[in-house]
Amino acid sequence: MTEPVLVTGGSGIVGRALVERLVADGRRVRALARTQSSAEAIGATGAEPVPGDVLDLGSLVEAMRGCSTVFHVAGVNAMCLRDPSEMLRTNVEGSANAVRAAAAAGVVRVVHTSSSAAIGEASGSVGREDSPHRGSYLSAYERSKHLAERRVFELSRSLGVDVVAVNPSSVQGPGRATGSARLLLEVVNGRLPVLVRTTISLVDIADCSAGHVLAETRGTPGERYLLSGATITTPEAVDLLDRIWGLRRRVRFAPGGIATAAGELAGAAAKLLRRDATLCPEAVRTLLHGHRYDGSKATRALGLRYTPVEATLLRTLEWCARRGLVPPAQGRRART
Repeated sequence: MTEPVLVTGGSGIVGRALVERLVADGRRVRALARTQSSAEAIGATGAEPVPGDVLDLGSLVEAMRGCSTVFHVAGVNAMCLRDPSEMLRTNVEGSANAVRAAAAAGVVRVVHTSSSAAIGEASGSVGREDSPHRGSYLSAYERSKHLAERRVFELSRSLGVDVVAVNPSSVQGPGRATGSARLLLEVVNGRLPVLVRTTISLVDIADCSAGHVLAETRGTPGERYLLSGATITTPEAVDLLDRIWGLRRRVRFAPGGIATAAGELAGAAAKLLRRDATLCPEAVRTLLHGHRYDGSKATRALGLRYTPVEATLLRTLEWCARRGLVPPAQGRRART
């Protein structure tokens, strides 16, 4: 492929890993840059930064001219926002603009980075690409990603643009120290001695990038592909972290009711102080709901192979240790 590709959100965690993968593959890569700092981060990867904003349709059209594929990765992933309207606007309207711009610029294919949250599977069930949506949302973020995916596919049909969606579960790996990865670091650092029992599905960041690239060439337009390499309970995760790294203190598990009450109190306090909360009801709802996702369709249809979860967590902790985010490994390590 000689035509360039465009990546939106190229300075974010998932977007940057994708840009680095594409550059390593010898592709000509443009990446949308909303700020000077983003442009500098993109330039350091070997990609070409181009000015633009997903909420500025004209800038998107110009950035896409001559491109064969657009990887639309840009979006906001946050919980407990005092005002989630900007996240909703960026995730929904920004995604719609990506398809509109692709149609105007004559782009062959759009790979849309959705989320496993868009599946909306019922509590206790295994989420698959064809799972019926439960009809309600656990969080504003989940709502934004579901509405964005629905809007993208609607526009793809009306405008005649080939769109393939990839739905990553919790992305983990080197470079990730925020969001759900922060909980892992807090456990390893001994600053989170109490957890709740739940289930988490995750995907290695390298596998997430590979899934995007495979979706470009092998994905069927109008289809979505869950990227999920492992499902693990929190007790299993604690045992695994202790085995590969060593924990500074013993972790205990609290009943879900206590977590719910804590979320209500923290959310109310943040509202009184007129600021975003670090814990709130939607975050607790999402945690207690838990997620089990089946990522086998990406293996069958795209040829994606997943990294073992132990290797993912070990690479993440080694990356964090080099930056002083966690202490050196204690006890037996899986690799020296």
